[in-house]
Amino acid sequence: MVISTLADTLVRGVEEAGDRISSLFFEPVIRIGVTGLARSGKTVFITSLVANLLDRGRMNGLVAVPEGRIAAAFLQPQPDDTVPRFDYETHLSALSGPEPHWPDSTRAISELRLSLRVKPAGLLAGLQGPRTLHLDIVDYPGEWLLDLALLDKSFETWSQEVLERIESREEAAAYRAALGEADTSARHDEVPAKRLAASFTSYLEAARDAGFYDCTPGRFLLPGDLAGSPAITFAPLAGPRGPRGSLWREFERRYEAYKSQVVKPFFREHFARFDRQIVLVDALGAIHKGPEAVEDMRRAMADILGAFRPGRNAFLSQLLRGKRVERILFAATKADHIHHTQHGRLTAIIEALTREARDRAGFAGAQTSAMAIAASRATTEETRQHEGADLNMVRGTLLESGKQAALYPGELPEDPGQLLRPAKEGARQWLEVDFEAMRFAPARLSLKPGYGPPHIRLDRAMQFLIGDRL
Repeated sequence: MVISTLADTLVRGVEEAGDRISSLFFEPVIRIGVTGLARSGKTVFITSLVANLLDRGRMNGLVAVPEGRIAAAFLQPQPDDTVPRFDYETHLSALSGPEPHWPDSTRAISELRLSLRVKPAGLLAGLQGPRTLHLDIVDYPGEWLLDLALLDKSFETWSQEVLERIESREEAAAYRAALGEADTSARHDEVPAKRLAASFTSYLEAARDAGFYDCTPGRFLLPGDLAGSPAITFAPLAGPRGPRGSLWREFERRYEAYKSQVVKPFFREHFARFDRQIVLVDALGAIHKGPEAVEDMRRAMADILGAFRPGRNAFLSQLLRGKRVERILFAATKADHIHHTQHGRLTAIIEALTREARDRAGFAGAQTSAMAIAASRATTEETRQHEGADLNMVRGTLLESGKQAALYPGELPEDPGQLLRPAKEGARQWLEVDFEAMRFAPARLSLKPGYGPPHIRLDRAMQFLIGDRL
């Protein structure tokens, strides 16, 4: 077993080294991982990004565009034949059709290759012709990313952490009751085992809907072809380790199988190959849901960074040690849900939420940034008089009713500590913050030739992620 693992690692290392040499000397490839937790806008982000790189009229913040150095952009067949293609055309049709609607959310991993023809700059401009740079954009659920933290935890440790975390959560009441009735030291019986696992899965679904982000194992929520398999039929258990053949031992075995058969292959085949990474965060949604959701998001961001291998992709380190993520962008999405006068406050909040994660990455040599963005702008802005003062509002089509409305969501605090302090202290509701989240439908698009969908800072996000390679 050990010899076969070593051999597999060696063969994979040789293949990856060959790929790196090819990309370094011929047509370079940048693999960009796009992730985020539920409803953070991954699908919309990639769709708008591709559309705006194909038609670059709104991308002046990507320096190579106003300099005229991107001669062309075109979609190519993706290089990984076993990974589903990101369905760009269908998603764009959903956003830009006569009855626009948000595309289906990410359910599994997918990939798209966008190739850029880039003209050289500086002294080389007159000596070399355009070169091709491939962007391999990989979309994957953020829940899978959080699973990487399980690799360093035993079943017993994971169980203790989960049970402590859910002790006071109303969403977990049914599971706690089911666990209290279970005899974990009794001989394993599949019927009650499946019942217990189903109860835990129901808790995870309810926790996600309530705004919690520590919903692992992630494949319980997005099982795909694993639905019903033993690898995702387990749950955290209390008490001492049971005897051989017991429910406790069987769940422990399945937990280890989940790590080895589900989590590790994802890390080896996809995650470990990323050069750049963007993590999308629905910070506004968390603020609306309350202090517990904000603190849970802060911890999730720290756990997410722990899954990365940040550092600089120097030539020898690529060949000898494998790739490391060079740049990581934490982006607060849905910035169009607030007036632009509050975007600085939203950026400060996402910077504070991700401070621990970004400090850890910076120490390892990676560059990090945080900003507020909207991949596809759904609103316009207007200012109205209210009780003698200007009120900055946003106007859009409400998702639930389909009616046009101008709304004032409230003021984000200037000091992010007004959010983080009560969140860390375990407050159940805000005392000083009054913020209302809104849900808007996509705006009807009437695009001029050469222009992609309207956005907020999508060009600046890409300047941070790939500007150095253009």
